[in-house]
Amino acid sequence: MPTQHKIRWGILGAARINQQLMPAIVAAKNSELMAIASRRPGAAEATLKQYAPDVENVRIYNDPAELLKDPDIQAVYIPLASEEHALWTLRAIEHGKHVLCEKPMALSVADIEIIESVAEKHQVCVMEGFMYRFHPQHQRIQDIITSGAIGEVRSVRTCFAYPMQAARLYRVDRNISQGGGAMWDIGCYAIHTARFHFGDTQAQAVTAMAKHNEHGADVSSSGIIDFGDGKYAQFNFSFEHARRAEYEIIGTKGGIKCHNVWAKANEQPVISWQTDSGERHTENLDLANHFTLEIEHFCDCVLNNKALKLSLQDAKTNCQIIVAALESVTQSQTIQIN
Repeated sequence: MPTQHKIRWGILGAARINQQLMPAIVAAKNSELMAIASRRPGAAEATLKQYAPDVENVRIYNDPAELLKDPDIQAVYIPLASEEHALWTLRAIEHGKHVLCEKPMALSVADIEIIESVAEKHQVCVMEGFMYRFHPQHQRIQDIITSGAIGEVRSVRTCFAYPMQAARLYRVDRNISQGGGAMWDIGCYAIHTARFHFGDTQAQAVTAMAKHNEHGADVSSSGIIDFGDGKYAQFNFSFEHARRAEYEIIGTKGGIKCHNVWAKANEQPVISWQTDSGERHTENLDLANHFTLEIEHFCDCVLNNKALKLSLQDAKTNCQIIVAALESVTQSQTIQIN
């Protein structure tokens, strides 16, 4: 029987990300995998056998809507296509489920506002799945910033890329307005990391440019976010570059670099930092599984009525900048952010 100190999970979809998320749900000390659903015949069962072969009595559904009707499931993880996130998040909330939704939460701020309102009505937790934020390396970087070692943060440069493989062409087979392209896939990371390290400073404007394919999906993009007072974030992301997931922070007295934002559980996290006074440091940090830590955090918040690390306000702010960047590309001009 399910135990009361664990959150019972259902997964809505047999997406590739289950390779990381499904084992995390199984490994987390306060969660339990109860069900998985997929509209593709046999996909849910195949995913379960591939990524959680030792877990017994997991329920298989051929329709995500049927999974949501299961009264034993308390929380759902949504790894569906980007354009489906808002719809299925709302459906899950209306069934009283807590929701961890893969990024992006939605393709418009208006949709996130609706999610926020309905979540409040049903008293459930809803969080956008930026797993990287749960890796301890980013807290270590924040500690260095807080110590004053690099002075005041003045600029952040973020870079996320991987070469598009044939198996992932579904990410760029439709227009940006329909959830296709690099911005909704990896660009959201580039913007999210930049915002994180500027703290409470609000973005004021964004300027961006992009390359599009025949479907109207962006495959590469670069831009600048203006945080005011000479503070800027430069972002770059692409499906046509070699794999990179890094950011660099420059302050008034020095700088810090995160060498692998997406560090997997078996990959050594490395950060390096220096100051104008001549200090040079390279830190090899402890291994960590940010997916498992994300699940444990979410379950802890549900079980103990704690505030989520990533709020829906955070999701709205990120979406607002994304939409402004996309508008900047379309209009070939700087877009002010209200």
